[in-house]
Amino acid sequence: MNGVDVNQKALKGWTSTQIHVVVASYLGWTLDAFDFFLLVFVIKDVAAAFTTTVTSVAWAITLTLALRPVGAFIFGRLADRYGRQPILMLDVALYSLFGFATAFAPNLTVFLIIRALFGVAMGGEWGIGASLTMETVPPAARGFVSGLLQSGYPTGYLIASVVFGLLYPHIGWRGMFMVGVLPALLILYIRSKVPESPAFKHEHARRVTVIGILEKHWKLALYAILLMTAFNFFSHGTQDLYPTFLQKQHHFDHGTVSAIAVIYNIGAIIGGLTFGSISQVFGRRRTIIFAALLAIPAVWLWAYSETAVMLALGAFIVQFFVQGAWGVVPAHLNELSPPEARGTFPGTVYQLGNFIASSNAVMQAKIAEAHGNNYALALAAVAIAASVAIALLIGFGREAKDIDMTAGALPSG
Repeated sequence: MNGVDVNQKALKGWTSTQIHVVVASYLGWTLDAFDFFLLVFVIKDVAAAFTTTVTSVAWAITLTLALRPVGAFIFGRLADRYGRQPILMLDVALYSLFGFATAFAPNLTVFLIIRALFGVAMGGEWGIGASLTMETVPPAARGFVSGLLQSGYPTGYLIASVVFGLLYPHIGWRGMFMVGVLPALLILYIRSKVPESPAFKHEHARRVTVIGILEKHWKLALYAILLMTAFNFFSHGTQDLYPTFLQKQHHFDHGTVSAIAVIYNIGAIIGGLTFGSISQVFGRRRTIIFAALLAIPAVWLWAYSETAVMLALGAFIVQFFVQGAWGVVPAHLNELSPPEARGTFPGTVYQLGNFIASSNAVMQAKIAEAHGNNYALALAAVAIAASVAIALLIGFGREAKDIDMTAGALPSG
């Protein structure tokens, strides 16, 4: 059975409700990522505006990532108590508001505070959207939908790339963040078209305590946090400072940087859809290991090529495999999660991994600056280490591909 056959089977018999849920969750993650990635294109400009260094501004990325588990926990618990749909609307409203407010920061301190608050709001979206989606779609569609949902992240990055290429010369870095208010329009769609998750039980969720969940599932939680730490170093270590690498080490203009970013995000989208879909046949663990390790041979081309064409090719290949591995994550984490806390568990462990990996941008900037602005060294080292760590951790994990999300517990073994 090939990938086309898998997708055809996955897309059969969908209701209009299931389609709306997937569209809303995909757009929620896409627009969340769009607001986040606007910053990676203008770090140099923000540093110049506030008369500081790239490393100082990179702390905004660190703070955003570090505060995401706070949002994942707060909004996840609210979603487990009051439902996925209303809390998803609240979350979208808040991340749009803080994205827009970034444009009006008068100094670096306020800028960092706003981006930290944005991180809280950003942290809530993935877990709620993923649980709402996985609890709603047919089980046979989980692999494809997992890849589609996770491809929202590079889609948001791609949109930010296009906005940077087309609008930045006319509106500047502050204007780019003003555009970040547009995701708020998604609230209207969620309100009118997206119902509550069929697996949500208000009374049952009210009885679940965080302490009880951790006592029962602490080994799974620890494993998932370590796994998501490696995954977040894999993604952010290959994404966040790549535009800065192209600007500072290769001195490309904004148009070239935008074009390369569009190319590698297309690769990321294709990778997420491809590997998410084939995981329905070959299993989540085997697919993740395959994608993660295949990124390694492309690292040299991605980090050490000299021309824009070869760098774009290397970046396309690397992101195809990076986001290919990531494309399996929404399904895999939700299938592993305790059913009584699926609104909280996937998003919280994901974002706690983000918290641990949140030092990545600052760490890579410091490594690069300590070696004469050698961003290639910093990028390559993190990418290879994260790839190996993912393969090892997944190898010790469990598979739960066919679990019933509407009832029952994890399979044993």
